[in-house]
Amino acid sequence: MGFMGDRATLLETGRFVQRHAKNAADDIIEAAGAVDAAVDTTAETETETETEARHRRAAENGDAASMSVLGALLLRRGDLDGAEPYLRGATAEGDRAAANNLGVLLHQRGYADEAAGWWRVAAVAGSAAAAHALGRHHRERGDEPAAEYWLRQAAEQGHALGAYALADLLEHRSDVGAERWLRAAAERGHREAAYRLARTLERRAAGAAGGPVTGAATAPHGIGAGAGTDRRTDEGAGAGPNAATGERPDEAARPAARTGTGAVGTVPPGDDLAEAEQWFRQAAARGHRRAALHLGAILEKRGELKEAGRWYLSSAKAGEAKAACALGFLLRDAGDEESAAVWWLRAAQDGDGNAANALGALHAARGEQQTAERWYRAAMDAGDVNGAYNLGLLCAAQDRTQQAEQWYRRAAYAGHREAANALAVLLLQAGDAGGAEPWFSKAAEAGSVDAAFNLGILYAGRDDDRTALRWYERAAAAGHTEAALQVGIACLRDGDEQSAERYLRCAAGGGSPEAAFRLATVLDARRPEPGPPALGASREEKSECEEWYERAAQQGHRRAQVRVGMLAAARGDVAEAAHWYREAAEAGSRNGAFNLGLLLAREGSEREAALWWTRAARAGHGRAALRLALLAARRGELTEGRRWCARAVELGPAEVAERAARLSEALHQELTA
Repeated sequence: MGFMGDRATLLETGRFVQRHAKNAADDIIEAAGAVDAAVDTTAETETETETEARHRRAAENGDAASMSVLGALLLRRGDLDGAEPYLRGATAEGDRAAANNLGVLLHQRGYADEAAGWWRVAAVAGSAAAAHALGRHHRERGDEPAAEYWLRQAAEQGHALGAYALADLLEHRSDVGAERWLRAAAERGHREAAYRLARTLERRAAGAAGGPVTGAATAPHGIGAGAGTDRRTDEGAGAGPNAATGERPDEAARPAARTGTGAVGTVPPGDDLAEAEQWFRQAAARGHRRAALHLGAILEKRGELKEAGRWYLSSAKAGEAKAACALGFLLRDAGDEESAAVWWLRAAQDGDGNAANALGALHAARGEQQTAERWYRAAMDAGDVNGAYNLGLLCAAQDRTQQAEQWYRRAAYAGHREAANALAVLLLQAGDAGGAEPWFSKAAEAGSVDAAFNLGILYAGRDDDRTALRWYERAAAAGHTEAALQVGIACLRDGDEQSAERYLRCAAGGGSPEAAFRLATVLDARRPEPGPPALGASREEKSECEEWYERAAQQGHRRAQVRVGMLAAARGDVAEAAHWYREAAEAGSRNGAFNLGLLLAREGSEREAALWWTRAARAGHGRAALRLALLAARRGELTEGRRWCARAVELGPAEVAERAARLSEALHQELTA
């Protein structure tokens, strides 16, 4: 007897049956649901017990369709002994769904080869579910050609599990056809296929852009007294002293790439990243926790924090430790540190090293060093090399240099570039430049910007300016502010003003007050000499060089403060000039003190002017000493005047020394007259 037509449909999706698993057969059991509806229209209101009883009566009377349905019901329930006679009876009558389900039953009993025989019978009769099961059977046996044949049979009939299994097989062989079948399975609602398709699209988009895959992020480079951690990073966060600049605290890096929303099918062709988001969304909506994690990361990158938090929460509640960790960072950034700690704790207890590092940083910031150390050790035990690095940071902050070196060394040997840089700094500070150099080199070659800069410092200290400049240029190209300043200074020294300006702009834009001042001097040198102010002329707008002087001055650069004061004085703005001169003078600038004295003297405050000139003269300003000598001479304090004349002669410059010498001689004659 031939097998019946396609009465059966696959009831559920999921992964292929695993041997002896209790309910694994649900993935491939077929049931004659269409027959139920045709037999009795009252079946819709029946209970499961009533339905089973009705089919049992019909099966006892020899109805093959009811045998098939009853066998499927019992098989799904796990009653293999009860299901087998009904399935064999229906199979004998040519019911292909029963043949498939008999294969499932036999597979569960451990008779894989006999099961495959019945699956083959059902598959030849057109059962997509049986073709899928047979394909998976052959793949488990290592027969990939047979596996591909049967999986393709299932996939081409629109079977979602078959399409997914075929895609998995092709992807394992790096076959470009895998994406087509992943898409086919995803379009039929297979959530794992949707997730893997999204990851494929995401990787392709990242490769085309030359950037990291969604969910990756880079941490700031450097070492420091405060340990830190970053979201989903490969390197530890935190920042601190390098060989040149001392303490440099930096902000932890933000997490990575995310994209938009919308229904699948609305994404423009070629927009892989946007399409990836849609497939992540579809998989996440079906309960795929890792898809929810990726979707949350996408939304967070785009600034849609509320929705990102919802997906992180969904994923975290489903047991995804990385989502719990990411949710913790989101809450911390929103100011809810306590809730963040709860989620980090949950993630850390599930083995997430990044969350353990975050807890360590949290307790370190609170001064709870022992608790911080415990969490850093937990991170290290979880396989996160940042734990060792952060332990090094913690020990360094407590001046436990020997222990810090041990932890840095451990992390550095594990490939942690910033630990290698930190270790080199410790060695350099201990006077072991020879030991520091290879670690700086290793860190720099691995991409540490601070290490490249520190190598520049190392070679500059050896008067190897050419090699130093090469490393400075490398660090500057990666955005290192101080390195860009050093390259700019080198270009100025070599007379390459155009290149100097470019590097100084980079450094000044990065916040270097020295670079802002030097850039201003370059621009200032190009300005034409100002002519005498015209009567009634409107006040000119500040030039770019003045703006850079002011930026440097606002950051506490004393020479810039003096220069801003001079420009203000030239405009006749006495109040602003006095403000900047005073700022510079109080910060220790002798030129600022001298100029403030001049301004005060012109305004009639000679007594206060003398105080600032005194400060400037004691700091080595010859003109201030000469002013004090003149002031003393006018007051008749001849001995005091001669003392300041001697100081002015000593300090210079030449014309000041000459005037001071003549004044001293005149005062001497007056004293001896």
